[in-house]
Amino acid sequence: MSLSQITPTLFLSGADAALNASLLSQKGITLIVNATLSHTCPAYPGVECVRVPVSDLPSARLGDHFDRVAERIHSNRAGGTLVHCAVGMSRSPALVMAYLMRYRGVTLCQAHRWVRDSRPFVRINAGFWEQLLQYERRLYGRNTVRVATLPDTPPLTPRTLRVPPPPQPNRLTLVPQSPQMSRAVMTPTNRRRRGARSSRV
Repeated sequence: MSLSQITPTLFLSGADAALNASLLSQKGITLIVNATLSHTCPAYPGVECVRVPVSDLPSARLGDHFDRVAERIHSNRAGGTLVHCAVGMSRSPALVMAYLMRYRGVTLCQAHRWVRDSRPFVRINAGFWEQLLQYERRLYGRNTVRVATLPDTPPLTPRTLRVPPPPQPNRLTLVPQSPQMSRAVMTPTNRRRRGARSSRV
């Protein structure tokens, strides 16, 4: 998959981009964050590799690495940073969103939108969403999104993942999760629906 630019010096990708030496040189990458168990860290002169050995499973403790990775990205003044996992859909976007919350002062809702604008096909699994929610509560004392599974929804097909349905006004935004291809719902919690009555009749 392609290399996605999140900020002028922060990039997100799958493992293939980390193996492209000319691309890394062109982007001025001096730090690689490798959030995989099986992909090796390539050795390039002047490029440091930080390993985050976490599987892409909801039970994996990716949140244990949020602070360490965010601090390392923030302190990389020598050049650009590439954060990658196997395909750049779950682990690495979650790490980037944690960094954006901590050092760019944005909410989880804003961080998700920021990453999706640059990489529309991100699909963060349910466990990582919960860990991001906990991280947002720790940073800001509140949550700006709500994630809930939809048990009666059939699994998404690959075609559905590539062509998401258009957004509908005043409806919950569907956030597919990977790798199980289940579905989640994310909606701002601090926004009231238009036309909603303040009390029941």
